Amino acid sequence: MIRTVIIYGLALAGIVFLLKYLEYRMVVRDLSIEFYVGIVALVFTALGIWAGLKLTRKKVITVTVGPAFVLNQAALDRLGISKREHEVLEWMARGLSNQEIADKLFVSLNTIKTHTSNLFLKLEVSRRTQAIQKAKELRLIP
Repeated sequence: MIRTVIIYGLALAGIVFLLKYLEYRMVVRDLSIEFYVGIVALVFTALGIWAGLKLTRKKVITVTVGPAFVLNQAALDRLGISKREHEVLEWMARGLSNQEIADKLFVSLNTIKTHTSNLFLKLEVSRRTQAIQKAKELRLIP
């Protein structure tokens, strides 16, 4: 940020110097006013383009990804979680409601409720958030 302010300040100082120089030339050589207006317009156009590019440039954010997710199949087998229950758990972790999960899996709402209650019993939790947290701890979901 400080670097941008310094560059902007130097640019403005340069413009002032250029304007004073042109004013001197106008007095000495008596050039037409249109010439000076054109130069000032070009300078401010260039400054506007530079400032616009500087302010609207998108910042690139790099995200470091941890190690690849490996499903803990032993925990799935130990807890007795079926493939369909695991699918329901994955959709729950993505934040879908029971109705949305039912629509995605082409089953009824009651079926999803049954799978959810079975998951709660098997994971020994009472809420969706607890189920998701425990599933992440056991590496059942990413």
